[in-house]
Amino acid sequence: MRAHLRAGVAVYNAGHYHAAHDAWEEYWLGLDEGDDERFLHGLIQFTAAVYHARERNWSGATGLADSAGDYLADLPAGYRGVNVGAVRDSLAGLARDPERIERAPPLALTHEGEAVGLDDLAFEASAVAAEVFAEEFGYDEAVIERAVDYARADLDAGDEGSRFVRFVVDFAREDDQRAIVFQRLSEHVDRREHRESDVEGLFEER
Repeated sequence: MRAHLRAGVAVYNAGHYHAAHDAWEEYWLGLDEGDDERFLHGLIQFTAAVYHARERNWSGATGLADSAGDYLADLPAGYRGVNVGAVRDSLAGLARDPERIERAPPLALTHEGEAVGLDDLAFEASAVAAEVFAEEFGYDEAVIERAVDYARADLDAGDEGSRFVRFVVDFAREDDQRAIVFQRLSEHVDRREHRESDVEGLFEER
């Protein structure tokens, strides 16, 4: 859960309130009922409440704030290292007055006492964030998935300086340069795929 959790926190803190839930949703859907399921369900609805408030959908924001507060109500204030107590307070405030979002910035999420940003993510969390941003901004998700696979293979082989690791991390971090990073990453994925297909062809029966 750690990589997904930190990725979602960082995506949210970077101001991508709509996209943040995608870092948690796939993991959450696989959970049985319990504290972790309620925790992620509550965070997903928290980010949605913030998003709707910023879009001035006041009724949507208040409904989600109430629902998210219910999911998080019985969890410890620091559950899984996240500032859940502060989230509950923020949700209560949004439920009472969603227009407060126009007077002050949304609450920052913290994990283990840190307001995690995209630059703070290790590779696995960066990979989650990269896939989130590919979906959110309309990049070819298959390219990012292949790049993540290549990066993991390189890391398993001891290649800490892998260009795929670097490009995946940069794609997750660089809002202003994301299109350029994706173009270069796509080119390297194409080259790697061609090399692998060439090698496979050597062993095919003729």
